[in-house]
Amino acid sequence: MLLNDFLQNSAQQYPDKTAIVGAMYQPSLQEGRKSYKELDEMSNSLAHALLDRGLEKGDRVGVFLDNSIESAVSIFGILKAGGAFVVVNPQTKAQKLTFMLNNCAAKYLIIDQKYSQQISTVVEQVPSVKSIILCGEEPVACDTSLVMDFQDILSAYPKNPPPQRCIDIDLAAIIYTSGSTGTPKGVTLTHLNMVSAAASITQYLENVPSDIVINVLPLAFDYGLYQLLMTCKFGGTLILEKSFMYPYVVIKKIEQEKVTGFPGVPTTFAMLLQIVERAASSFNFDSIRYVTNTAAALPPKHVLQLREVFPKARIYSMYGVTECKRVTYLPPEELDR
Repeated sequence: MLLNDFLQNSAQQYPDKTAIVGAMYQPSLQEGRKSYKELDEMSNSLAHALLDRGLEKGDRVGVFLDNSIESAVSIFGILKAGGAFVVVNPQTKAQKLTFMLNNCAAKYLIIDQKYSQQISTVVEQVPSVKSIILCGEEPVACDTSLVMDFQDILSAYPKNPPPQRCIDIDLAAIIYTSGSTGTPKGVTLTHLNMVSAAASITQYLENVPSDIVINVLPLAFDYGLYQLLMTCKFGGTLILEKSFMYPYVVIKKIEQEKVTGFPGVPTTFAMLLQIVERAASSFNFDSIRYVTNTAAALPPKHVLQLREVFPKARIYSMYGVTECKRVTYLPPEELDR
């Protein structure tokens, strides 16, 4: 099985079901809802555009976007074309970005139009780049020999899947470390690696198609990325938020959408617990059936508080490295011990 089969299989099984809810660059960064069929067809169109631009199997494609429906389309479109995606946090500084793109020899970039000036400076120092796709509110008015408009691609290219080019041991993604103690390191991941990790995690979380997962973590972070991949694997719905910067918005979304899965890191939960403690009115989190944590251990005090806030949830403490993901976990019933 390939990573892109997650989306294709769910689109065949649940074509009209909502796959993703999130911000869109078109129109005007407003929230959108896309069914599995729509998400699959959009990624097919992008795959055809990349192939038309000469993408060869294994070519690296940088994705320099905020969490959005377009970023999800980009990831699956790159995979369908036979490329390897490299998701980069759009807050990454020019020097580090230049290093990463040169390090992985990126040939294509999918970027937010508002970063186009910054990117143009970077691209001058990255000779491997041969084509750029811009996401934004206005049509692109520039040299189309190098630049394409994301929205134009979706309307101009076929919606049927392109021919399969990869096998499971082919490269699917490169995930870069933060580089906080030196230059970022690119971790190369095959389809088999990522499919195996997703299968392991969804099995012990007991995910089912009725699950609705909220993701406030960046897709450039493997923990955030896997929320998209895993949800498409089991045919659930992903609520894709840009961040946890506006906690009340996220809390409201949890209540409105009846979210069942809430992945976070200790800082996320610390902020949430402060808000709940200060709030005059109580929040209804009864829909949450599981909470997951990684990146650092949850303080015992927070575990006790989370049990009060999420009375029906099982709390999973997970650990993994980028190469292997969160295949190590503590069963919730062992948490006290």
